[in-house]
Amino acid sequence: MKHDLEIDAIGLICPLPVLRLRKRMQPLSSGATIKLLASDPAAAVDVPHFCHENGHTFLGSETEEQAEAYYIQKA
Repeated sequence: MKHDLEIDAIGLICPLPVLRLRKRMQPLSSGATIKLLASDPAAAVDVPHFCHENGHTFLGSETEEQAEAYYIQKA
């Protein structure tokens, strides 16, 4: 999936992947698409929850070699 920003959170544990996502997406314009790479299993719950709570759109996820890739569109 095409994205404007890729964030590597591989090896970080909860809540660090979501905290890194929040910080890095702040300067982006509304509508920007972010790819978050995370290896923490809790991210499967945390990322969609973060999106729901903050009005962002969770576009889905896919498994890559070393991590899960989560796609988010900024509100």
